Amino acid sequence: MRVLIATWAEKTHFIGMAPLGWALRTAGHEVRVASQPELADVIADTGLTAVPVGSDHLLSHVLAWTRRIGPDQAPGFDLMEDRAEVLTWPHLQRGYRDVLLPLWWKVINESMMDDLVRFCRDWEPDLVIWEPLTYAAPIAAEACGAAHARLPFALDLTARMRAHYLRAMAALPEGERDDVLARWLGARASRYGAAFSEDMTRGQFTVDYLPRPLRLDLDLRHVPMRYVAYNGRAVVPAWLRTPPERPRVCVSLGTSATDRLGSYAVSVPDLLDALAGLDAEVVATLPRDRRARLDRVPDNVRLVGYTPLHALLPACAAMINHGGAGTVCTALLAGVPQLVVPHHMFDEPLLAARLAEAGAGLTLDPAEASGERVRELVLRLLREPSFGEGARRLRREMESMPTPNQVVPLLEDLTERLRGRAAQSTRTSGT
Repeated sequence: MRVLIATWAEKTHFIGMAPLGWALRTAGHEVRVASQPELADVIADTGLTAVPVGSDHLLSHVLAWTRRIGPDQAPGFDLMEDRAEVLTWPHLQRGYRDVLLPLWWKVINESMMDDLVRFCRDWEPDLVIWEPLTYAAPIAAEACGAAHARLPFALDLTARMRAHYLRAMAALPEGERDDVLARWLGARASRYGAAFSEDMTRGQFTVDYLPRPLRLDLDLRHVPMRYVAYNGRAVVPAWLRTPPERPRVCVSLGTSATDRLGSYAVSVPDLLDALAGLDAEVVATLPRDRRARLDRVPDNVRLVGYTPLHALLPACAAMINHGGAGTVCTALLAGVPQLVVPHHMFDEPLLAARLAEAGAGLTLDPAEASGERVRELVLRLLREPSFGEGARRLRREMESMPTPNQVVPLLEDLTERLRGRAAQSTRTSGT
């Protein structure tokens, strides 16, 4: 069959999809990855075939604008919010209408939608697998008769918030209901002869690589899949082939923090100073420009550039990170306990909290991340066996999930049933 992976141009959202693309390819299926042009080289580096569609999105400009005007003036909406007393209809409607739709969904989707539909009608995929914010993808799938599924890059906050939204709207008199997302998707879909359905918001099914203790409990058709660590193009440095003489602590604060947000959640100099003198080898992965800004480096700190985390973490006793799902899962596969200092964005604080609840690490609010506090918590990770036990327990949970290769037959079956035999008969090419 033909499978299209579709995502807006955000590297960290895409690379978690690559292993499933590889599994589909090695099972003999044709695979393409469609995104805006700026992601084409990242896609091609995975060995998958890139299809640039539309023009690059302008999200970086929107984020720069929100940083300029400051958090007090910028419109905000917290997708992590789960308190019933906060999730009133006015709050939800304002968030959908004034924040999510104009500042996120339209910005990252409108520039690729027409071209993506044209490509799907030309190539005729059987299955479209889409990143959860890439609403252009289900529209294109419906327009060409393909089955479609989401593959979340992190906690499935969009699906949970959608459920809150629908519950709040259902409590209103019918004449007062205004579904902002459905109205936008329906208007766009109608241009291509398709009609809105709720599948356009949450997919016909969802493939999820988070282990059950971290995953949100949602009423979805769910396909679990084991996380496969992939961090991009990787070369193992010579120093990493020598076992450490002391416990090794990895510090990795993410790429989106600087690429999209302009800064880390914590001060890197203060963080490294906090670990100075610790009986451990600290390996801090920082971009070249961030390393150049440091005017002092403690003796027990090794500064490195990009280093593949799936190669580094098995030699580590603990990790400090920002709470990105890919980083968290890569550390868990290595059985490494984590101190998470998250940005207050998307799912990072919630994922950090769930990790701590599972006993696999600790979390610290950036506002409270003093050097003394960081040092105290890192020492706990190194000295208290329960955190390592918790991390290894989650690793066993992940290892019990079906691999991407084992998931492929289920995707084949779901695609045939969801797309329908009539649609299948219109194609002469296939598996």
